[in-house]
Amino acid sequence: MSIENILILSILAGAIILFVSEKLRVDVVAMIVLAALVLTGLVNIEEAFSGFASPAVITVWAVFMISGGLTRSGVADSIARFIVQIAGKNSARLTVIIMIGVGFMSAFMNNIGAVAILLPAVVSVARETNTAPSKLLIPLAWASLLGGNMTMIGTPPNILASGILETYGGLEPFKFFDFMPMGIAVLMVGTFYMLFIGRHLLPENSTGNVLTQNYQIQEYLTELRVLSGSPLIGKTVKEADLDNRYGLNVIHIHLCCQDSETASPTSEHRLEAGDELHVEGNPDSIIEAKQTLKLQAVPDRDIKSWDQDPSRQAYELAEITLAPNSQLSGKTFREIDFRSRFGLSVLALRHHNQTFFSRLGDVPLSFGDSLLVQGSAEQINKIRLSRNFLLLDMPRPETRQLSKAPVAIAILIGILLAISTGLLHVSIAMFIGALLMVLTGTLTMEQAYQSIEWKSVFLIAGMLPLGLAMENTGTAQLLANQIINLIGGWGELAVLMGIFVMTGLLTEVMSNAAATVLAVPIAIDAALSMGANPHAFVMAIVIAASTSFLMPIGHQVNVLVYGPGGYQFFDYTKVGIWLNLILMLLTALLLPIFWPL
Repeated sequence: MSIENILILSILAGAIILFVSEKLRVDVVAMIVLAALVLTGLVNIEEAFSGFASPAVITVWAVFMISGGLTRSGVADSIARFIVQIAGKNSARLTVIIMIGVGFMSAFMNNIGAVAILLPAVVSVARETNTAPSKLLIPLAWASLLGGNMTMIGTPPNILASGILETYGGLEPFKFFDFMPMGIAVLMVGTFYMLFIGRHLLPENSTGNVLTQNYQIQEYLTELRVLSGSPLIGKTVKEADLDNRYGLNVIHIHLCCQDSETASPTSEHRLEAGDELHVEGNPDSIIEAKQTLKLQAVPDRDIKSWDQDPSRQAYELAEITLAPNSQLSGKTFREIDFRSRFGLSVLALRHHNQTFFSRLGDVPLSFGDSLLVQGSAEQINKIRLSRNFLLLDMPRPETRQLSKAPVAIAILIGILLAISTGLLHVSIAMFIGALLMVLTGTLTMEQAYQSIEWKSVFLIAGMLPLGLAMENTGTAQLLANQIINLIGGWGELAVLMGIFVMTGLLTEVMSNAAATVLAVPIAIDAALSMGANPHAFVMAIVIAASTSFLMPIGHQVNVLVYGPGGYQFFDYTKVGIWLNLILMLLTALLLPIFWPL
């Protein structure tokens, strides 16, 4: 083993450790890998930054922009409404229709965007049909991964795999619909598994359509009247700092002797004797505040949930979660100045299946958290337009540019025709499509930039030079030979399935794009060494790269449904392990038929 091989393997091992530990963002890890490759002389400057100019990377960010156009124009919302409408109220039918619907959406837009569009609709229909959201959200997430296998633009691994085939030894890249036969097969098998087995293994975390019951906050809500002589008199809620001092979250204020009037905690209203504070906090904190601040408990007033209050009274409840491209991840409510910025009070935060009620100001938000908030109907509707949060309620048509829907559809159809007929390379077709979304006003340039998941772009651009270095130094061939020596005696199919398992395990602990970049060179070298069809081996990798079913950290769509579904970590494992095994068996049986070894 040469010194170059040792360096490459060391960098690879370090990257995997960093990915698994989650101490650093994945795009930062990719940049560290890129820097290490340059500093060790394993790639030159041109090779180091070739990832940023790669057609695969151009295609990936163009797909994000086109997906953004389909979302902003309301096309994706219309599809979501149609799916929910035909799904009915039967839980089995809901599962099938939702999975097939999001699967086909994911074939033509990025799977994270497809799940983000359908998530509010699925949560809404779950509440309406008294079905536990936990029974529907994992199927939603996993079908998006499976459906992404149907076309080249369905998921980044497909784009990357085709690009690496094209740049390696002049091999023919995949055509746009080459993925369709295996993609349809894995989506159908995955749907049948979830229908007959998987959904019965999923937890039933909450079935009620009352948000206060789902978050179990009823016992933490009370109203406290300000008595004469209270030290709060003359202070605003901000000056009183009840959250920091007592762990009490003031939701709103009923003004003294004015039953019909309330004030927001963000207002400059100075408290008077007789004002009633609607607060949330644990019982000990409430008792302490009552004794110290001269407050008196008053009878609870009813709180109507967002989904049970058609009259849209002054204060309503809603459930929100961080959007995939949110810039607020890692920031605390205090840093965000959430209450002043959004005009909403946070009643509860669900994080990793734990619900927090008090001292929320210093809690950092993370992707996958869900929040129970209360505020005016106007403010709740405004948060629909925020790119940082998803309101878990059916999107409203007025929040979209519906006049641009025909334009967005025409652009998508034009792209598909140009690619499928071979008129344009996929990268230039997607680039032109993204440009047309901006030129036609379907997206502004700022919205186009916002729709791109830059973390994925930098991750892929940073990891591509590692795949190039593995080829240049012979490390990919070295690893391929080790696999062949280990299981090659059992035949080409055994080696193919060995690489399938390797990729599946990698994609559980790192991005599926990164796993693809690492696995494809090894697969190509292994196939060529045995005189087998490299396209079959690479097709197996893109399927394996979409089997992130064992852990919530395996893929962003898993994290996106984690909080709203109220899942625990091992809910994914006990349901996903059987789906992984079934798809591995399906690949072994069916792939050699479509792609002879």
